[in-house]
Amino acid sequence: MNLQWQRIETSEIETINKLSQELTVPPILANIFFQRGIETLEDAKDYFRAGLEDLYDPFLMLGMEAAVDRVLKALKYKEKILIYGDYDVDGITSTSMLVLIFRKLGHDVEYYIPNRLNDGYGLSCSGIDQAKSQGIDLIITVDCGITAVNEVQYAREAGIDVIISDHHQTANELPNALAILDPKRPNCPYPFKELAGVGVAFKLMQGVIQKCGMDPEFIYPYLDFVAIGSSADIVPLMDENRILTRAGLEQLNRTENLGLKSLLRNTNLLGKTLGTGQIIFIMAPRINAVGRMGDAMRAVKMLTSSSAKIAQQISDELEQSNRERRSIDEQTFNEAVEMIESNFNPEKDSFFVLSSENWHQGVIGIVASRLVERYYRPTVMISTDNGIGKGSARSIHGFNIYDALESCTDLMLAFGGHKYAAGLSINSNQIETLRNRLNGYASEYLTDEMLVPSLTISGEIRLSDIDDKFLRVLKMMAPFGPQNSRPVFSSKGIKIVGTPTIVGNNHLRFRASQDNVAIDAIGFNLGDLIHRLHGNTDDVEIAYYIEENEWQGRISTQLRIRDIR
Repeated sequence: MNLQWQRIETSEIETINKLSQELTVPPILANIFFQRGIETLEDAKDYFRAGLEDLYDPFLMLGMEAAVDRVLKALKYKEKILIYGDYDVDGITSTSMLVLIFRKLGHDVEYYIPNRLNDGYGLSCSGIDQAKSQGIDLIITVDCGITAVNEVQYAREAGIDVIISDHHQTANELPNALAILDPKRPNCPYPFKELAGVGVAFKLMQGVIQKCGMDPEFIYPYLDFVAIGSSADIVPLMDENRILTRAGLEQLNRTENLGLKSLLRNTNLLGKTLGTGQIIFIMAPRINAVGRMGDAMRAVKMLTSSSAKIAQQISDELEQSNRERRSIDEQTFNEAVEMIESNFNPEKDSFFVLSSENWHQGVIGIVASRLVERYYRPTVMISTDNGIGKGSARSIHGFNIYDALESCTDLMLAFGGHKYAAGLSINSNQIETLRNRLNGYASEYLTDEMLVPSLTISGEIRLSDIDDKFLRVLKMMAPFGPQNSRPVFSSKGIKIVGTPTIVGNNHLRFRASQDNVAIDAIGFNLGDLIHRLHGNTDDVEIAYYIEENEWQGRISTQLRIRDIR
């Protein structure tokens, strides 16, 4: 797929030059800062130096006072508390974090995560029945609950109080819970709206600690969970998320959590410097896999275990679940590609809605993302069983898939999610109508420009510009993620040293040279571009990230290739 290169331009030359001088950085870096809202020295200080002391007061969040008071009452009277989570990484880390913090407060709590295949998403009446049988007095939801109107009423009738801690988009009607914590709820004055579920759960515990007059550092050892959940949920890494994730990564790199250490050991990451990339591509899939394939409770047990043996045993199970998930994932992907090539025109159709009785519900979200990457079309994948379809939707840049699904509310049993990812349930006999309606919606709101994938280039540099200071400033910009993306640079007139090779699973490896400076380069899944490095190898332009490669104890600079022309 050809990418359209979009170069960042600016007319604010004076401001950028001034910023460059004040920060003593090259103008190209000053321009990158300017594009991210850093226009003054004070802005730069806020961006680079903001720390945990700069976190917002948790009591700015609507509902926090009532939620904290109820938690403190439960602690005082030793009531039974249930943490009710979601089965993805955000929900698993939220649940594990609260379990461990309550334990540290001297209060054991129960936890429950629904089975994806048997229970479905979110707070359920069956889960509440189980809570009632355990004598639970208070349910705290994490990463779910904001649309559970009927379920919360069911809990109230069962004599159980509910605190909802969530970050998803609200529906027209809010549940009648004792307290609702969600920065996205109407009229919530909290200044930052983009916390992950684990971030909202952390703010709840921050409020509890604050009201008790305890040192805020009491809960800082659990920030590694916030970093993992926030990174895996692909929330914008700006503002408070940036502070929490950066501090969480520092904690993760020295974690003493037995479950995390087992996971890092199994993935050969123990002792290595970890960033958001290692979380998203290595750790998160393994934590996710156990929930995708069935019982996410095992992941919480691993992350909260005080036994190294048990933690390692469950980590090994996660590794096996992930291998099983990858096998099913590949089979499902191949079936979906064949379906698209047979029944759709990838060049003309702008929205794919696919369904099958053979697909595992646990992998359709991953496969939908892979299809978007391959065809660059909004995609809904639906697994059907006994007349009911469970679906996952993924979108492309600029197209709001939540709004698209909302326009079809009358066709679905339920739906929820974000701008670029959502889930739904639907009667199987309505899938064809949904396909037609979504394509009609796309014809109105999906523009031709949206259907061309673009690559934003921060600027052109020479390889000789990549010196120690340049690298140091780039590292200070981390953690990278949405709205604080890793800068992509381009370089022209690149010579290829030696022979390019394809390694691993279609990864392109070569050595790039310019101005007598040679740097190793790798393009993951870009083996199909090897022909662009043949022939006139003095006339190559590359677009790339600059990163550190750690191999056998040695750290070297590496170019992560995004495109070649």
